[in-house]
Formats: sequence, structure tokens, C-alpha cells
Amino acid sequence: MIAYRSFLSVDLARKFTKVHVVPKRTQHFQLLQRCFSSSGFSYSSRTHIEGGLLVDMDRKKQKMVAKTWRPVSTQSRSTEGGLGDEKHDFGGQVQEIKCTVSSYESTVQKAVQVSEGIDLEGRATPSADDESLSAAQKHSVTVKAGASLMRFIRGKGGATQRTIEEEMKVKIILPFSRNEDCLIVEGNSAESVARASDRVQAVIDEAVKSRYLDYSHFVSLPLAIHPELVNKLINFQNSVLGNTVVNEDENLECDSSGKTSDAEGEQNLSEPRIAVELKTEDSNDRVKIDKTNIPLVSYSAKVSKSSTSDSKASKLLDLGIEKSIFIKPKTFHLTVLMLKLWNKDRVEAAAEVLRSVSPKVIDALESRPVSIRLKGLECMKGSPAKARVVYAPVEVIGGEDRLLRACQVITNAFIEAGLVLENDLNQKLKLHATVMNARHRKSNRGSKKVDSFDARKIFGQYGLEDWGEYLVREAHLSQRFVFDDDGYYHCCASIPFPEEMQLD
Repeated sequence: MIAYRSFLSVDLARKFTKVHVVPKRTQHFQLLQRCFSSSGFSYSSRTHIEGGLLVDMDRKKQKMVAKTWRPVSTQSRSTEGGLGDEKHDFGGQVQEIKCTVSSYESTVQKAVQVSEGIDLEGRATPSADDESLSAAQKHSVTVKAGASLMRFIRGKGGATQRTIEEEMKVKIILPFSRNEDCLIVEGNSAESVARASDRVQAVIDEAVKSRYLDYSHFVSLPLAIHPELVNKLINFQNSVLGNTVVNEDENLECDSSGKTSDAEGEQNLSEPRIAVELKTEDSNDRVKIDKTNIPLVSYSAKVSKSSTSDSKASKLLDLGIEKSIFIKPKTFHLTVLMLKLWNKDRVEAAAEVLRSVSPKVIDALESRPVSIRLKGLECMKGSPAKARVVYAPVEVIGGEDRLLRACQVITNAFIEAGLVLENDLNQKLKLHATVMNARHRKSNRGSKKVDSFDARKIFGQYGLEDWGEYLVREAHLSQRFVFDDDGYYHCCASIPFPEEMQLD
């Protein structure tokens, strides 16, 4: 039985490995080599092509190779010679022999088909031009959104994006950089892409109207251009926060617990009497001195500046006062109009609106300089005991309303350009210079969020403070959270105000 199996294997190997027809082109031959290698066949380098035939130069070695063939798949095919899975009867026992030649032949046939542009099912395989045509059949739409809106389109954990993609059978490609404003909606049909882009736009519209998208820009009248005003604000903050030199003489009157010490020179009567021996330089005589006869002076422990500062800071925190709620002096300004400009196109449009309205602003100011006076403090809402915004009131020198008219001209221009949201159309302008705002608070982790602070002591000291008179020199389109080298908000555009009287 063993001899018969060996003879059959050798006979099959000779039959199917002696000569095989291959394509005449060289690339077919190279492809066959790769197929042999990938299928587990050992391929002899002593083969060559003669007349379009693959000829074996060493039959002896090929017989050895035939014994080590491995099937490519578990399914075998019948050949023209009727070979395949055959059953033979040896001594009354039926044994099944798997013919590996069919797998070999199948591999060769597949390689030839692929090389001639026919897939494994007999169909023509797509060429490079066909693939580009298939890619061209896909539809895509570019949607201008803005970096600040991508988080709304993505949704929590990507939920919003995933829902739109699954329902509309599209792919939403978000930008990788915050400097890019556009996203791409891609799909296999124009209808699905259009519907998906409408859904994306609906998400954008809802986000813009919500309070979760903060204002990105505003029109401002810079006041930090006056160094003397900046210095006054710095001194104001240092005074309130206690960032001043502590009187050391007062510290001597308090012990470490902050309590006043006992009367000077008072002795502790419970202290034991101790004798001290002193040795003189000229003799060996020892002199005994009673310690109780030496007057004692009581000094209270000196309180360090840091401990005093920490104590005051703790009291301020109890009042809800900390450095983060103070306006940065180098950003001090008057606010004219708040804006949500969520992409580059809207920013450029707003800059153009401000520049184009400059002649009308000059006319509203009657081509004359305008100065303001800042005096006292007021609360925007509520009382000083629960203040949220504390500001310095603005008084136009001369009691004229030229500045208000100029600000209204700017506001109207932005409304006409469609850059003001519907919720902000009816906002009444009230010029004010904010000095403290609880909304800017940087709450510590684990601490209770406070949206107000007790400003009664601040009003008691600075309620009638005269901050001075200052010339309004220009109007800015300012970007929030971004600052220029001088410390003021990044200027996207600006227009000048008259600084001297212009004569006709």
C-alpha cells in the first residue's frame, strides 16, 4: 500500500509538473513565481521558458518538490484527466487520497486570470481608470463651520457625528487642525450628502444660538492705551488683595496666634528659681548668681509676612474675592458690541464692516475729539453684598451724546451685515468700564463655584474714586482670549477717532 501511494504521487507529479503552458509575456512568468512562493511551493531557479513553455531542468529534484506540496485551500477541483478526490480499495479498506495537484493547477490558473484582467469568478477586473471613475462617482459637500463649532458637530463621545453618518449613510470628515474652518460630508449619492449637510447645518445653527457657544469677538474702545490709568488699576488690585508692605511694628504687638501679649516685663510666677555659676578670667573664683534677680523681658513671636498675607487671602476668599475676578489692567476698555464670529469668513466680514463705517463714525463725532471721565464704582446687577460685575461709570466730558451716536452707527452697520444674532438685536448700549467680574473666576478643583462676591468694603474705600479723564482714540474689532504684544486683545481691525479739532 505504501509503494502504491508513492508511485501514484510520483506519477501525478510527473503528469502535472513536466510542462505547463504559461503566458508569453514576462510579467506573467514573474507573477507565477510570486504565486508559487506565496502558496508554499518550492520553486527551482533552474527552470526556463522555451517557446512559451515552462520547462523543468531537473526531474529528480522536482519529484522531491512534489512530495512537499501543500494545498492552498481545503477544496479541490477535478482536472481534465479526472483527477480530484479519489477513493481506492486496498485490501478491503477504502482510503481517500487528497490530490494536491489540483490546488497547484488552481493557483496557476488564478495567476494567469489576474494577469490578463479576469477576476476569480471570470469577470473583468477594474483597471486604474475604472477605479478613478468609481471614486469620481462619490459625492461630497464642504461645509464652513469653524473650529469652535467642531465639538458640537462631533457631540459627546462622537455621538452626534456617528448618528448622522449611520442615518444618512455618509462619512463626515472633520479637520485635524484648529486653523481649518471646513468639514467634508462624503457619500455615494447626492441626495444622502445633501440631507446630511442640512443636518450638520442645523447642529451649527442650534449651537450658535445656545449659551454654550461663547462670544468670540467684540467691538471695543481701548482705554489701556493710557499708562496712568493702567497704573491706577494695578494699585487698586494690590490694595484690595493686600499686596502691600506689612507694618512690622504692629507684628511685634501680636503673638503667633494673633492675640495681644501680656504687659511688658510681667514674669511667670510659676517659673523655678535657678542658680547660675560664672567663672571670672583673672581667677578661679566662681560667682553664683540667682537667675530670678535678672529682669526678664517678654517678646511676642514675630508674625511673618507670608502668614499675614495668607490670613488676609483666606478672609478675601470667604468674601468671594480673588485675583482672577479682576480685569487685567492692560485689557481695560469700553464694550460697544458683543459678537459670535465662528469662522474666518465672518471675521473678515466684520473687519470690513468696521473699516467701511469709519466716515460715518467721524461724522457722528462731528470731527471732534471725545473724552470721558471715570468716577466711582457701581454694580451691574444686585447689591455690593452680592456683586457680580463692578464697573466704573462713564461720563462724556461736556455732557454730549456724540460718543453714543458713534457707537450706534457701528452697531447698526453690523446688524445690517447680518453679523449680530437675533438674541442681541435689542440689547441697549450702556457704556461702562468693568473692573471686576465674577464670571472670570478660576475656581479651584474641589471648591464650590461662586458666582458673586461681597464688595461692600471695596465700595466703602473706592466708591467715590476719581479715576481721571481720558481721550477715546479708536475703536477695535477685538478677539477674545487672544492678546497682542502690548497685552491688549488681538486687533482684527480698527478705525481712528479724531484726536484734534478738525477745521474746515
